Amino acid sequence: MLTKILSAAHFGLKTIPIEVEVNIATKGFPGFNIIGLPSKAVEEARERVKTAIINSNIKFPDAKITVNLAPADIPKEGSNYDLPIAVGILNALEVVSLPKEKSYFFGELSLDGTLRHTKGVFLLAVSAKENSVKNLFVPNESANEAAVIKSISVYPITSLNDLVMHLNGTRVVKKTKYVEAVDLLEETPVEFDFSEIIGQESAKRAIEIACAGGHNLFMQGPPGAGKTMLARAIPGILPSLGEDESLEVTKIYSVTGNIPPGGSLIRARPFRVCHHTVSKIGLVGGGSDPHPGEISLAHNGVLFLDEFPEFPRSTLEALRQPMEDGVVSIARAAGSVKFPANFMLVAAANPCPCGYLGDPKRECRCSPRQIMNYQNRLSGPLMDRIDIHLNVPTVDVEKLAARSKVKINAEKSESIRERVVRARQIQLRRFKSEGIYSNASMKNKHIKKYCHLDEDAQLLLKQAVSNYSLSARTYFRLIKVSRTIADIAGESKIISSHIAESLQYRIRSTDE
Repeated sequence: MLTKILSAAHFGLKTIPIEVEVNIATKGFPGFNIIGLPSKAVEEARERVKTAIINSNIKFPDAKITVNLAPADIPKEGSNYDLPIAVGILNALEVVSLPKEKSYFFGELSLDGTLRHTKGVFLLAVSAKENSVKNLFVPNESANEAAVIKSISVYPITSLNDLVMHLNGTRVVKKTKYVEAVDLLEETPVEFDFSEIIGQESAKRAIEIACAGGHNLFMQGPPGAGKTMLARAIPGILPSLGEDESLEVTKIYSVTGNIPPGGSLIRARPFRVCHHTVSKIGLVGGGSDPHPGEISLAHNGVLFLDEFPEFPRSTLEALRQPMEDGVVSIARAAGSVKFPANFMLVAAANPCPCGYLGDPKRECRCSPRQIMNYQNRLSGPLMDRIDIHLNVPTVDVEKLAARSKVKINAEKSESIRERVVRARQIQLRRFKSEGIYSNASMKNKHIKKYCHLDEDAQLLLKQAVSNYSLSARTYFRLIKVSRTIADIAGESKIISSHIAESLQYRIRSTDE
């Protein structure tokens, strides 16, 4: 007997409906074969499915079983085909009856017949809505991922026996309740408060601007100046994820298996930290079966790269195209995929190998060649894509001593965050019909439309470009940063003081 079950395959962030065809023939030698370009994990489904059915007290047929995963020219990866294969066999044996409505079956089986948490359920739910699939039968621990998608019925299945009883009407499995996405949004956990950081007022101001507009930020300074602490305080001033932003991030985390069992929407704005030993594929994404890298996991959030020059140059150069386009394209023999990568890069570096070049109190021990080789690890085109360049000096010992004796009322992250949120709300209203969320994502057409400079500001910008031989890319990035400074100030027009402040975050690093 032949039966057909609907499931799905994920390729990048795209979901493709897969028809699982199961045929049980009484003639011929007994066997169990899976065809349709299955991976090793899919081929191993034979033993998982057979053992799960037997341990669920259901007699496994002594017959020739052929499973075809159609369309057959698409590679099949993962363990999510266990459940549809098992249901196909049970339906062919007339043990269960299939629902009349279109239904997706998706999940990994344990040997005892229970279902394990399976990645990709959120993408499955999105596909179900797009393809008018009414029912989703997924593992209980993964069902919450799909609960935020309207117009579909999500059935959390604990075991194969529960599914059999539900399909036969013996004991109905209750549907997972729909949850509004906005009810799940929450604040990002904070490691440091800005009030805990002594001094560095200019650095705090630059970070506020970067967060308000989503601008890339490069910090350079000696060891112990507070670069890492400043970076780790950033989540405390970032605005909350919007509903659309949260859905975008959840797609990426679902397909990579980064949503824990029982989890739902990704509610905290991503803050990803990479060690300098990360591979290029780990950072950018890729592999034979293309998967997102750290830059995509940082989508709509922050990617922090400490010890920036210590990363392999080839790895850093791979960041250039995603930083410009907000998306990473990966081409493989099986096809090409695109992953969103609209992230805010925060990079920190020492000025030289020993870290004390230009320090007024400690002498640099590096030779000129060592300094040149170290600084040349960061190419001009890469640094040109970073909007804000910031020098972080060593904190004066008098300030440290005064802080320990006298309570200084430093500004807290909460108040800084209020200004950042106001600026972001202005940008969300401005770009409502543009499909972008921040000033840093503006293209040239947006700059022309939304960034109006007065005469003094235009003159100052022209003089700076001419005197310092700034590139066209830098010219437009200066305008973006100036637009953010104006938004923080509540100004509709960019004036010369906004341009002057944005220039100090580009020119000072060149001079020094």
